[in-house]
Amino acid sequence: MGGMDPSGLPVSPLEQALHAARALVLADLVAGEVADADVVSLVEESVVQRRWWVEQWPDGAEFVAGLVAQDVQDALLERYGRWPLCPVCGAGDPHALEVEPELGPDPHWVCHKAGVKVASVGALGSATGGTPSS
Repeated sequence: MGGMDPSGLPVSPLEQALHAARALVLADLVAGEVADADVVSLVEESVVQRRWWVEQWPDGAEFVAGLVAQDVQDALLERYGRWPLCPVCGAGDPHALEVEPELGPDPHWVCHKAGVKVASVGALGSATGGTPSS
């Protein structure tokens, strides 16, 4: 069932999971208008690290999108500040959404203050009024 890369070679499930994780996190960064070159390189660094992780634990492939999202969120916090900011809570201090489950399939962004699931990882644009990615 694997796809094909541009060279015509089959793409392994591991590579498919990594490509999907990269695409989902980049979609959320674009939705938040923070996808500049420095930030995109944070995604690439995470994908490289997670490639090794999934090679060690192939059953973890479905968890990669959530892990890459958390890696990028952590790296952004160190360099730029909280991301993604919660679009649900209009009052009070701005706060970031969190990825749940921390290690599981179907990761999504959650606001712990309001106790709501805001969007799946990769679908922040639709939750924040941006253009839905399909």
